Amino acid sequence: MFKRILVPTDGSDISTKAIHTAIALAKVHGAKIYALSVKEPFPYSAVSEMQPTPPQEFFDAQERIASARVKAVLTLAEADGVPHEGHTLEALHAWEAIIEHAGKNNCDLVVMASHGRRGVQALLLGSETQKVLTHCTVPVLVVR
Repeated sequence: MFKRILVPTDGSDISTKAIHTAIALAKVHGAKIYALSVKEPFPYSAVSEMQPTPPQEFFDAQERIASARVKAVLTLAEADGVPHEGHTLEALHAWEAIIEHAGKNNCDLVVMASHGRRGVQALLLGSETQKVLTHCTVPVLVVR
């Protein structure tokens, strides 16, 4: 049924739960895992001399963190004999990058975590998962 499963990760414990779910589904369906970690863009300000971190250091750190997250997914997929690919992307909004990446790779399922925020906290912080659910055209499995 599913042949290309996208699993975005932010490195959290709940993301790890979603990763295990995605790999188990991939194994059952003979699907390929597409691991994704979204990097934040450099927070440029109007006064460039006052940046606390030089841009290149920021980019390098973001890439190291994102690559480590993707590598963790690929290691788990490899251990279970599941075909896999990993990517890191820079985006202002992670939800947009997730949806775009799913389309670009013809994914037929997105498996992602929900941090379970409720009430005012959910309203103020928003939810990347909720935005993916709202705007994505492929099925989304939310793991809690």
